[in-house]
Amino acid sequence: MRKFLKLSYDGSKYHGWQRQPGDTSVQQTLEEALSTVLRRPVSITGAGRTDTGVHARIMYAHFDTESEFPDKRKLLIALNRLSGHGIAVHGIIDVHDDAHARFDATARTYKYFVTFEKNPFLREYAWHSPSPLNLEAMNEAASILLETEDFTSFAKLHSDVKTNICDVTEARWEPWKNEYGTPGAVFTITANRFLRNMVRAVVGTLVDVGRGKLSVEGFREIIRRKDRCAAGTSMPGHALFLWDVVYPYIS
Repeated sequence: MRKFLKLSYDGSKYHGWQRQPGDTSVQQTLEEALSTVLRRPVSITGAGRTDTGVHARIMYAHFDTESEFPDKRKLLIALNRLSGHGIAVHGIIDVHDDAHARFDATARTYKYFVTFEKNPFLREYAWHSPSPLNLEAMNEAASILLETEDFTSFAKLHSDVKTNICDVTEARWEPWKNEYGTPGAVFTITANRFLRNMVRAVVGTLVDVGRGKLSVEGFREIIRRKDRCAAGTSMPGHALFLWDVVYPYIS
C-alpha cells in the first residue's frame, strides 16, 4: 500500500532533499526515521529535489507499506521525534497504489524572499539586496515567462532531463511585509514542473533587470538564445522556499 507524507523543513542544515554520500539530506533523515519506526528498510520519493539550503513550506513524499497503521497519530509523533528539529511531518495520507509524489503533481509554487535592509533574524531565510530593485521592471520581465515554453536559458548545464519545456502560470514580484517590519519583496512562481536550478537562475536574471543592468527586451533575448551562459547568476538557495504542491487527489 502506498502512503503520502505531508511535511515541511528548514533546509539550513541539510544538503538538499536528495540522499547523497557523505552529506545529510532531508530524504536520508526521513528514510532513517521511517525505517526505525517500521523496523524495516524504507525508501521515499519526494515531489521534487530541492538544493542545499532550500526550504519547504509544503513537501510531499510517498513510500510503500505492507500493512495499515493502527495509530497514525502515534506514528507521526515517532517520526517527528526521530526527524530532528529541522523537519516536521504533518500528516500521513492514504492514496491509490499507483500514486506518485513527483510525477502526479500538477503544479508547484516557489517563493524567493528579498530584504532591502540587513536583518540578522532573516539572514537564513531571505537574500539581502545591497542595492534598490525596480520591481515594476522586474514584473514586466517576469510576465514574459508566462508566454515562454523553453526554459533552456535557466536550466542547469549537463543535466539528465529529456526536455526543458515548462508551463509557467504565475510569475510576479510583490512587496513583502514580514513580522520584523524590514522592507523587502517576494517573487512567486508557479509551473507544472521546474528544471534543476531554474528558479534561482530566473530570480538572478530578474535581479539584473531590477538593478538596471539588463533591459526587459534583454531578458526576452536571453530566453530566445536558449543559452544558460547568457542568463544571470544563480541566486543563493537560503532565500528559496518550495511553497506548495498540487495533486488532483489531495485537497
